[in-house]
Amino acid sequence: MDIGEALQQELSDVASEIAEAARVVTLRYFRNSALAVDNKETKGFDPVTIADREAEQAMRDVLARKRPDDAIFGEEFGRTKGSSGLTWLLDPIDGTRAFISGAPSWGVLIGLDAGHGPVLGIIDQPFTGERFSGGFGKAIWERGGERRGISVRACEGLENSILMTTFPEVGTAKERAAFEAVSGQCRLTRYGLDCYAYALLAMGQVDLVIEAGLNAYDVQGPIGVVQGAGGIVTDWQGNPAHEGGQIIAAGDERAHAQALELLNVVG
Repeated sequence: MDIGEALQQELSDVASEIAEAARVVTLRYFRNSALAVDNKETKGFDPVTIADREAEQAMRDVLARKRPDDAIFGEEFGRTKGSSGLTWLLDPIDGTRAFISGAPSWGVLIGLDAGHGPVLGIIDQPFTGERFSGGFGKAIWERGGERRGISVRACEGLENSILMTTFPEVGTAKERAAFEAVSGQCRLTRYGLDCYAYALLAMGQVDLVIEAGLNAYDVQGPIGVVQGAGGIVTDWQGNPAHEGGQIIAAGDERAHAQALELLNVVG
């Protein structure tokens, strides 16, 4: 799909309005000790709250007004068909475990898929007031009145890299073993940063993010931001990752290639 400059600006403005709508709702519930938590799973723990549901509904309400012909795929309310060829991927609270723990590593994720992956993505952290947006060849960090471009950093090899992940919280034992093969070669590994890890990668603060078991709405927002900042996101075989699954994001193709090799030796 050809997306001209005027449409790019319109879509970017709508994405920002969606993020603002979710920000209002999520801040109302964050660090509320009385917040009720439901579990989506009969085995294990996959939390969801009224904040997740109300935030996604607020996001959908914006789209109903501004882009009624676009399709939607959201974590809480599933798929809504559209006719425009564009699909919005919505994760109202990525990192609900962090959210219910009061830790500000969760975020609101918005991706816009034009048919072959995201052309636009947002990672919004309402509590810190930070918004990371990427698409159409650029990536931007905003907080309050501040606004500046961001980009990934160079990293020649794993020995100099910082790696982030949600392992061992997610992933199978085999996937974790593959991850640990990479982690063992890195300078530093940090755990449990949820979507904020991808934002730090796009800012040039870290070098790799490796995950597994993700859905399309978990990754399309981050992919848009990371790619806009000059990074690369694939699955563990080096293929497109916009449908989710096993994910590796890197700021430098050299570190990405080394990590892929190790992941596939074990995985």
